[in-house]
Amino acid sequence: MVTKAFLSWTLITLLGFTSISCNGQSPKFSKSDKPIGGACEGCEAVFEFGDRDLNPVDTLPGFMFSDPKLKLFGKVYQKDGKTPAGGVILYIYHTDRTGVYPRKGNETGWGKRHGYLRGWVKTDESGNYAFYTFRPAAYQDRSEPEHIHLTVKEPGKTAYYLDDFLFEDDPLLTPEKKQSFPQRGGSGVFLPIYQDGIFQIKRDIVLGLNIPDYE
Repeated sequence: MVTKAFLSWTLITLLGFTSISCNGQSPKFSKSDKPIGGACEGCEAVFEFGDRDLNPVDTLPGFMFSDPKLKLFGKVYQKDGKTPAGGVILYIYHTDRTGVYPRKGNETGWGKRHGYLRGWVKTDESGNYAFYTFRPAAYQDRSEPEHIHLTVKEPGKTAYYLDDFLFEDDPLLTPEKKQSFPQRGGSGVFLPIYQDGIFQIKRDIVLGLNIPDYE
């Protein structure tokens, strides 16, 4: 059950962390960025937040009207696993509760494939981030377990993908499937914990962990 306090806090989050900057500009790929991580189809979408002034917290479309609600949060660390990494962009996208990437028809860029259930954050100086969304459904053909895609862009390096967020209690997530993941940035498999009126997943990310060509 979602409490009144939680709904009030969420409204504040929606108003306070989805600000638009008229002067903001989307960053571009830099020729000086070091290529890392191998092939990454769709990683350019990490820059498709338009003129938004990114914050450490983002709320995805449909959050208020879809269940089960989900909070994804944690810290991003440098490769040593200890030093907080500020100014890192994280991008997520996922299916709706019917197992499709929903579109409104006016999408551009990678939104044509990823749909509109997507969000962006930029970590604060302590490496903190949080997304408010809801648990996606598996693909309609049941070919993949429930998952939330995750891309990272840190200064000086090209964008690269990390292991998806996955759900320990998903029957499609077999032991064999879990063993097949490379744990890019660390494991993405978690059991959501219900707390303060919302299911939560705390995931700390280590930049460069199990990422090819990372120095």
